[in-house]
Amino acid sequence: MSVLGDVRVRSAVLVAVAVLVTDQVTKAAVAETFVLHESVALTPFFSLTYLRNAGAAFGLFAAAPPAVRYPFFVILTVVAIGALIAFVRRTPADAHGVVAALGGILGGAVGNLVCRLRFGEVIDFLDVHWGDLHWPAFNVADSAISVGVVVVMLDALRRR
Repeated sequence: MSVLGDVRVRSAVLVAVAVLVTDQVTKAAVAETFVLHESVALTPFFSLTYLRNAGAAFGLFAAAPPAVRYPFFVILTVVAIGALIAFVRRTPADAHGVVAALGGILGGAVGNLVCRLRFGEVIDFLDVHWGDLHWPAFNVADSAISVGVVVVMLDALRRR
């Protein structure tokens, strides 16, 4: 059976495309509407803040030279995409939530890869804070990856 002949893969790809489109539209809206580092408080603990992150989660590897960082992230993402598709194909047919979660992770990975390929860095804009304490800014792709990983981990614990 071909990869796209597998209903699980088609379902995961559908979720991935939804995440990718939402991620790219929101990033473009922020980049067009805000000036870099501009912030608008929406609540006492949440702001929209336009930032760019050359690193990975929490700014990891941001200080690495671009000649090292760029190929590393591209290769890592391509390998992750292959692993995610393989994981989807091994997921039980009745595990629709896990398939959707893996699709979210896939869409998030591709969303951040698109930014890296276009700009050499990722646009972040969701800023959660308490006073002067800030969680690292993130985006829709990061959110989909995080929620997807939690769902997959909870499912793995439940199945044990």
